[in-house]
Amino acid sequence: MMNTFTWPAPSDVRLIPLPALNDNYIWALARNGHALVVDPGQAAPVLDWLARESLQLDAILLTHHHGDHVGGVLDILAQHPARVWGPAHERLPACDVRVGQSDKVELPTLELTLDVLDIPGHTAGHVAYFGQNEVKQPFVFCGDTLFAAGCGRLFEGTPAQMTDSLGKLAKLPSDTLICCAHEYTLSNLRWALQVEPDNPQLQERWEQDKLKRQQDLPTVPSTLKTELATNPFLRCETTAVSQAAEHYAARSLNSPVEVFASLRDWKNNF
Repeated sequence: MMNTFTWPAPSDVRLIPLPALNDNYIWALARNGHALVVDPGQAAPVLDWLARESLQLDAILLTHHHGDHVGGVLDILAQHPARVWGPAHERLPACDVRVGQSDKVELPTLELTLDVLDIPGHTAGHVAYFGQNEVKQPFVFCGDTLFAAGCGRLFEGTPAQMTDSLGKLAKLPSDTLICCAHEYTLSNLRWALQVEPDNPQLQERWEQDKLKRQQDLPTVPSTLKTELATNPFLRCETTAVSQAAEHYAARSLNSPVEVFASLRDWKNNF
């Protein structure tokens, strides 16, 4: 089932997670008959949506090079010659504008400007796109770096890089919508409850998101405020989380990076 996030009036921006593949979301944003999509790993959901809504695709944004994020790009471009933005140092099937930290993506037809953040860890060149609309509701397309109640695996980066990247995202405004690229939330929450079983906000989130999935609704976007309260990977300096990570590692952990590394190993083997 498709879920559309619409900002309060006077905004006419629509933000939609298009389901794709097994558990991916292709983020789509529409305004005034124009659209952008983020990480189209599959063409069909995008092409169907554009045709159904009679939209002109102006932009494709890519966060990293993995096939489930870029696999649909060429087929989409064959029908909709949009401009493609992507990370500066990753191999991509198509890319018109290479971007990195502090670059801006200007999309005048959508009346939107996005700030680019370098957030390596999941891949070496992973980027995010952060923006706000005219009613100041911030949002971030963060790919596979930050998930609802989780974070991405370290395929190309180090724990230190991912800790820095998550710290960069954690400094965004607390009401930022976290537009991540997978429906991993219930799996992540099951693990998070092992880390912090006595966290009441985490317990409440588990019940709420479980109900959403029972109704075939997306659990995303979440907000940064919710992640800061319930996502162990953003809570490495919280006593309960660091103690749980030490218990799992069976040794003392002397820095947030060491806590993160223990948590990531724990989640990998959960």
